[in-house]
Amino acid sequence: MGTNSSMTRRDFLATSAAGLVIGFFLPGGGKRLLAEPPAGGGASLNAFLRIAPDNTVTVLLKHVEMGQGVATSLPMVIAEELGCDWKNVKSEHAPAAPQYFHTAFGMQITGGSTSTWESFTQLRKAGATARAMLIAAAADRWGIDSKACTTENGFVVNGGNRLSYGDLAEAASKLKAPKEVALKEEKDWKLIGKRVKRLDTPDKVTGKAEFGMDVKRPGMLYAAILRPPFGGKVKGFQCDVARSLPNVVDIIEIPGGVAVVAKNSWAARRAAAAVVVEWDRGDGAGLSTAKMKEEYRALAKTRGAKAAEKGDAEAALAKAGKVIEAEFELPYLAHAPMEPLNCTVEIGEDGCDIWTGTQSPGIDQAAAAKILGLKADKVRVHTPFLGGGFGRRANPRADFVSEACEVAKAMKVPVQVQWSREDDIRGGYYRPMWTSRIRATLNEKKMPAAWSHTLVGQSIMEGTPFGAMMIKDGVDVTSVEGAANSPYLSSIPDHRVELHSPKSPVTVLWWRSVGHTHTAFVVECFIDELAWAAGIDPVNYRLDLLKDHPRHKRVLEKAAGEFGWGNELPVAHAAGVAVHESFGSFVAHAVEVSVENGKVRVHRVVSAVDCGPVVNPDTVEAQIQSGIVYGLSAALKGEITFSQGEVEQSNFHNYAILRMTEMPKIDVHIIESTDPMGGVGEPGVPPIAPAVANALFMLTKKRVRSLPIRL
Repeated sequence: MGTNSSMTRRDFLATSAAGLVIGFFLPGGGKRLLAEPPAGGGASLNAFLRIAPDNTVTVLLKHVEMGQGVATSLPMVIAEELGCDWKNVKSEHAPAAPQYFHTAFGMQITGGSTSTWESFTQLRKAGATARAMLIAAAADRWGIDSKACTTENGFVVNGGNRLSYGDLAEAASKLKAPKEVALKEEKDWKLIGKRVKRLDTPDKVTGKAEFGMDVKRPGMLYAAILRPPFGGKVKGFQCDVARSLPNVVDIIEIPGGVAVVAKNSWAARRAAAAVVVEWDRGDGAGLSTAKMKEEYRALAKTRGAKAAEKGDAEAALAKAGKVIEAEFELPYLAHAPMEPLNCTVEIGEDGCDIWTGTQSPGIDQAAAAKILGLKADKVRVHTPFLGGGFGRRANPRADFVSEACEVAKAMKVPVQVQWSREDDIRGGYYRPMWTSRIRATLNEKKMPAAWSHTLVGQSIMEGTPFGAMMIKDGVDVTSVEGAANSPYLSSIPDHRVELHSPKSPVTVLWWRSVGHTHTAFVVECFIDELAWAAGIDPVNYRLDLLKDHPRHKRVLEKAAGEFGWGNELPVAHAAGVAVHESFGSFVAHAVEVSVENGKVRVHRVVSAVDCGPVVNPDTVEAQIQSGIVYGLSAALKGEITFSQGEVEQSNFHNYAILRMTEMPKIDVHIIESTDPMGGVGEPGVPPIAPAVANALFMLTKKRVRSLPIRL
């Protein structure tokens, strides 16, 4: 999901009755895609941009804003080629429609750290083509050759003549579109690559920004849902007491559990607590983390499906004089966005309107259409800002949207379903639990000569629309990414990576950085262990192994150099390092840690990132910082555990996140790069846990092989 991609079909233009309209052929499509005019009129809608008479340029976001900064970076790409005045640019989420399909995934979705590189060329062409049409419209009005015209901050200029884009938009839309447009050379960029303040910040600071829970509809009711334990279903329920409580409207069974519907959210939540549900617990009745760990450990000692292989690792290990072996364990993890899941559904005579913070409006639209018996184009998905997603709001099973549709269908009035924090933590679709077993031997130069890595964990792709593409010969590629294609393996003559994908009633999903969340920890900790066994500095050891991988080397050298690797640290402090590539970007973290009152304290993190060409350095820096915080929360605190079929965590008191007082100083260095563009939303996460674990070994001489870290 982190591989770069480019457009494979030519973008082209279409016309509309009002304003400037751009249509495109997109990969996976077979027809001309035209934009529709916006509700409310006054402005002209096109696939990606709308120009109003007052010169306001509204960019429609094909990817959703959930804190990662695309509400600014994507408009920057269009505005660069359009040549408009940045102060007149706004952005809003696009509706669910084929125009906004992901050019690589073939559906409308935000994920995999793909938003910028996936749409970069597409949006540049959109801006450049619109600019060419505006110039042509001005030239027609002046009766001159368009080559005699230039543009300047939202105006077409010819000598002393000037016409604004707002004046020209409608006329431009009626002209024949050019088949080819020239894009600006990088040396002429005025926006791309510059630090630009976010467009969404003012509304979020003032409270004007609308999130899913802010949506209000006439006559709307609120629903709280009692969901079954994993593997279970409703057997029966008693609700007489709950029905008697104030403002309760109805209590109904839906496919996903029992829904309590009331006139306000508090009444729904209070009544839900009074409902007594008898569950048929099914095959999840005996869920136990301790038991699963035993099963995983046993599987890790058996042969699995081959994910990567060269030479004969088993034979090389069998005849080796000394084998270094380690076993790693990582827990289930919840996504825990600050805004819990929610969805508002209003069914009308002409279709259905849905308001929800979703990463995959197209998937949710299709799921809603099926439940409600409507054509997809009769389901209108409105996307407010997302209060965090991390993958949870891109569920191929559309769980939180589907259940809201079921309630609204039964009640026949607008309904908003709200999840509580407890619902969210216990609601499943976790990052899978993992066990890894690695064995290696060193050659006479103390470099790895044989390597065997067995991974055990659930597949997140099985049973999803992505399964056929992402599961090959029994191997879910997202389970082994970062391990099967580790750069370290290229210099190891005998190696094998294999996978077991046990079944479980626990529902799992991608979590920020997907498979790299566990493979980076395992591989980077084990490489560090080999470095110490070889008696070689951990940075130098990695640099030797990565001599044929210049982007890895570049970020590692930068992070170590800026950190002052090898310099004396304060008493009882230690340093650790890790480097990892994910989603097309390369990140190294060097960290300084200590132990205070029996707890790990991370004092500072120095990071280097090579993500190729950068649109907005502020966004890149913020996302690396964010990934570090998210990764530290998991490394130091995060775990979901089961006992007797029940999740043992419920809220932030026992599923904790990093607090402000625990925040390290972070120094991010962005490498100037002309290599292919990668993502930045996720790559900051994978290297932080191993960097901390490696620092702790330097401090305590004890290896951390399980997360969260406990001393």
